This record gives sequence, C-alpha cells and structure tokens, in this order.
Amino acid sequence: MRPRPLPPVDRSDLGFDPDSLYSARLLNASASHRGFVRWVLGILAVMTVVLFLPWQQNVRGDGEVTALRPQDRPQTVPTLIAGRIEAWNVAEGQFVTKGTRLVEISEVDEKFLDPALVQRLAEQVEGKSASLSGKSAKVRALDSLIAALERNRVLSVEQARNTVRRYEAAIGAATADSAVEQARFERRARLFADGLSTRTEYEANQLKVQQVNAKLVEVRQEADNARLEVRSVEAEYGEKIAKARSERDATRSEIGEAQSEVAKLRSQHASMRIRNEMYHIDAPQDGYVVQALRTGVGETVKEGDALLTIAPARPDQAVVLYVKAMDVPLLKTGRKVRLLFDGWPALQFSGWPSVSVGTFGGIIKVIDAVEGTQGKFRVLVTPDPADQPWPAQVRMGSGVHGWAMLDTVPVWFEIWRQLNGFPPSIRAEDAAPGLYPPGGTKK
Repeated sequence: MRPRPLPPVDRSDLGFDPDSLYSARLLNASASHRGFVRWVLGILAVMTVVLFLPWQQNVRGDGEVTALRPQDRPQTVPTLIAGRIEAWNVAEGQFVTKGTRLVEISEVDEKFLDPALVQRLAEQVEGKSASLSGKSAKVRALDSLIAALERNRVLSVEQARNTVRRYEAAIGAATADSAVEQARFERRARLFADGLSTRTEYEANQLKVQQVNAKLVEVRQEADNARLEVRSVEAEYGEKIAKARSERDATRSEIGEAQSEVAKLRSQHASMRIRNEMYHIDAPQDGYVVQALRTGVGETVKEGDALLTIAPARPDQAVVLYVKAMDVPLLKTGRKVRLLFDGWPALQFSGWPSVSVGTFGGIIKVIDAVEGTQGKFRVLVTPDPADQPWPAQVRMGSGVHGWAMLDTVPVWFEIWRQLNGFPPSIRAEDAAPGLYPPGGTKK
C-alpha cells in the first residue's frame, strides 16, 4: 500500500525561499534516487542472508592423474646389457601385449662375440663332467684297494704270528732236550770219573749236549726272526695302505676342484643362455608405446639405458595431490575430495560442492608419512564409488585441482577466518593425522 502524500507547505510563512538552500534541494529527492536506495537496501539484505548461508571449508591442493598401483604407472623399458640396436619392431602409439618383441640388439662386448659360445661352454661342461666321473671311479677303486690291503695285512700278520708260535714251541722242546742231555752228561761224567764208563761214551755224551744246545740257540734265533717278520709285515702293509689313502685323498681333492670348475662352467653356460635371451627386449605388460627414447638403427646403448616408455592399457586411476604441511593434520584417509581436471569444462564453488558443475568426487586413500618435494606432502585420491565416474578422456599425467571437504560453517565465519588467517575448524574425532586407513593398525 503506497503512503499518502503530504499536504503542500505554505512557503510564505517561512520568510525565505527553501529552494535557494543547497541542503533543501538535496532533501527534495527524485523518484530515481528512491529506486537506487531500494536496490542498495535489497543488495544489503541479500548479502546479509548470504553471510548466514552454510559454507563447507576445504583444503586445496594441486597435482596430476596417476595410478594407485605402481605397476599401472608409465614405465621405461631398459636394456639389461650393452649392445647395438639392430631393429625396431614397434612404432610410437602402438598397442602391444605382454611379451611382444619391441627391440632387437646385438652384442658389442668382445668377451661374448663368439656366436657358438653357448655350445662351447656346454662342451666344456661335458668334458669336465666326464673327468669328474673318472676321478670318482678312481676313488672307488682306491677304496676297494685299501679294503683288500687291510684284509691281506690281517692274514699276513696272523700267518707270521703262527710262525712265531711254532718257533716258540720248538724252543720249549729244544730246552727240554737240552736239560735231558745235560743230566745224562752229568751221570756219564760221574761214571767216567769212577772208571765205570769209557772215554768214548763220555765224549759221545758231551758232543750230544753241545748239539742239543746249538739247536736250542738256532731255534731261538728263528723265533726272533719270526717276530721281526711280524713287524715287517705290519710295516709293509701299513706303508701300502697309507700310500693308497694318500692317493685317494688327493683324488678327492681333485674331485672337489673339478666340481667347482663344473659348477662355474655351468653357471657361465646358464648366464650365457640368459644373455642370449636379452638380445630381444619384450613388452613387460599390455600397454601403449608412448615414446621411443632412442632412435635409429646401429646406435649403441649402455647397460640399463632406457629405450622406450610404455603406458599400461588399463590402469587403476588415482590422483596425487600435493598439500601444504600446515594442512596435512586436517586430513585423514576416507575423507571426501572434489576434483577438477585440466581441460574439462567445469563451474566450481569450493564451499558449495552441491552446486558445482564438472567436478568429480574422490576419497583420500593414502597420506604420505614423510615430506615430499617443495615441503609438501603427497596425498593419493581414488574415485568415489558413490559419485559419478571420472571421465574416460582424462589421461595419465593430466593436471588436477582438488579440495578436501572439511566442516560446514556460516559464510561470515569463513570470511572472518580468512581475514584473520586462522586454520579451518574440524571436529575433534577428525583431528587425527590420518596416516593409516580405517581399521588399520600402526606397526
């Protein structure tokens, strides 16, 4: 309802003309001035309402598209040995499957230039193995010889001891004969002294005693010789056995050296076979040839030089964001993140994610426990299954702008916080650093 206009004022009673005063002319506002005032008041009212609207605080970070698993990230394919490039079997941008032949190189090391080196090493292994078999047979023969010598020594010693025992028995018999003849000679001597026996009989008995005593001495010498024979047999066989054992031990030592040489040759043979397979560089996984880091044919490469780059065909995409150290304590795994991809049309309101257009949802998966480059921490973000999927056109390495969603506060509080340089506010249960996933345990 419009207000009623005031009645006109009688200016004759004032004693002067009000229109002659500047201030009076300002108070006489026109209709356009009243409209402007209404607009200003309306804008102030809207701004007052906006100040009390909810604003979701966030932590910003920039990064790039990557892969969650290391095997899904672009990788360079190196050469494991030094060589010369002979042929390229792929072109840039070509899709290759695991095991596809990429590059062929040839040998440049003079130690491996012989094309028949693998065969020659195999022949050396075969020859050393045959020599090893012969030495093993020799050891077995020496073992048999030592066992035979041991048996012969026992038999020969026992035989010599039997001879000793026989001579010892003969000594006993000769001693008894000597005693008997000595007693006879003594009786004969008494009879000869009494004149009851002739000198011939006396001298015959005396000769008999001498013969018996001489036989006793001879038997004793034979017994001593038999005892020496026992020791001689033992010494002889001991020398033969020691010599056979020494030869056996030397052969065993040669076997050990031969086994070491055979093992070394087999290792060289296996290494050479593996090296021959390294002349062909194959794709480690399915993917696309992104860039050839070496060009031409005939170019020499060193061991470990990268030849080309392969991007995996079906990577498990993620986003890596770099966040300031002062903002890392506000984050934790599982927190929601909004992402804006470079080259993707979007209308973004960081405080009002519900009205943002062209942004995509994510969830914090990993927060690095140590500082990264330029004093920032690395945060890995994976797609939010509850949000729309990320665009398929996004490629590995594309730039990304992201902001992690924190608490909801009034707009006036956020303006006041920004002006004073205060950190965002978070709930007490979200104040943990969040270095570990939900349900995880610190180790």
